[in-house]
Amino acid sequence: MANKLEITLTRSLIGRKQDQRDTVKALGLNKIRQTVVLEDTPAVRGMVNKVSHLVSVNEA
Repeated sequence: MANKLEITLTRSLIGRKQDQRDTVKALGLNKIRQTVVLEDTPAVRGMVNKVSHLVSVNEA
């Protein structure tokens, strides 16, 4: 079974570049402190690395 990641939006998107906003939205996050559980794939890891200063990640 594949690993899962719990991704939580911890910082505001106000004043961020549009590509960072789009990446957070693609992860399924809309509000601060919202958490989503996604499969641990290279694509998801790449998106998380791009916005690592805005989110926190835990392995589920």
